[in-house]
Amino acid sequence: MLTPTRPRHRLAVALTALGVLLTGAALQTTTAAPAHAAITHRVLFDNGHAETAGNADWIISTSQPNPLSEDSSPSSETDWTGALSSWGVALEQTGDYSLDTLPSGSKLTYGGTSATDLSNFDTLVLPEPNTLFTTAEKTAIMTFVKNGGGLFMISDHTGADRNNDGYDAVKILNDLMTNNSVDSTDPFGFSIDSLNISSGYPAAISDSTNAVLHGSFGAVTKSLIANGTTATLKPADNSAVKGLLYRSGYSGNTGAFFATSTFGSGKVAFWGDSSPIDDGTGQSGNTLYDGWNDTGATNAALALNATEWLSS
Repeated sequence: MLTPTRPRHRLAVALTALGVLLTGAALQTTTAAPAHAAITHRVLFDNGHAETAGNADWIISTSQPNPLSEDSSPSSETDWTGALSSWGVALEQTGDYSLDTLPSGSKLTYGGTSATDLSNFDTLVLPEPNTLFTTAEKTAIMTFVKNGGGLFMISDHTGADRNNDGYDAVKILNDLMTNNSVDSTDPFGFSIDSLNISSGYPAAISDSTNAVLHGSFGAVTKSLIANGTTATLKPADNSAVKGLLYRSGYSGNTGAFFATSTFGSGKVAFWGDSSPIDDGTGQSGNTLYDGWNDTGATNAALALNATEWLSS
């Protein structure tokens, strides 16, 4: 009576052994070819300098510093609250970016221990700051760029003093470049013009090899001016400065609406208006306009390509 059970026992043992071998083989296959982790570009959006003063709402999310606390998997611009939410959500959806915001009341630092210290990031976005940077903050920003960081400066027209403290983004960004302890001798090779240009569609130059104009987010043809300004380029001070989009009727060293440059090991981008980054959605009580999706421009591609270029 015992004899018939033995083959079944041997079969069970054999099957168990085969299962162990197959499991081991599967584990070896899994560990032998691990998936490559995506390179994460770390971007800090500034909200420590009155970026939501008045009618402005230049934030990617009301959840700060981490926008993922508002929605960890955003699928549309309204999943994050802020007029820059389209920008933030588009970057988040690539899986290649880690985004944070410097909260209101905080200061920019470099080489410190704070989670929002610039040493933890590849790119700093200054979306129309409306209060002056302190001496220490200017040192931090300039050192960050000199050591390899990316700096995205977005201005607005002269007189856009949203908190009525006597300073608009034109004055504040020019002060950063001309009154700092690192290099005040026109370090980026341009200055921001004190202008209020009511409207226009600045056109891109022809340069098929330029990573900002022809990046992974699409080709850039035009941008939007809706009360903005331009920059004057000074290649004698920094030969790396380059105008990429120009106000109609301008070229060369004048009328540059979007420009790039380098400083030390870092990169710099300038945009002459905050209207192109406004996606028309944000906190209640603000009157916002959708420049991000303006049909006469390619503002989304310009913002995203430039972020990629700065962060690379």
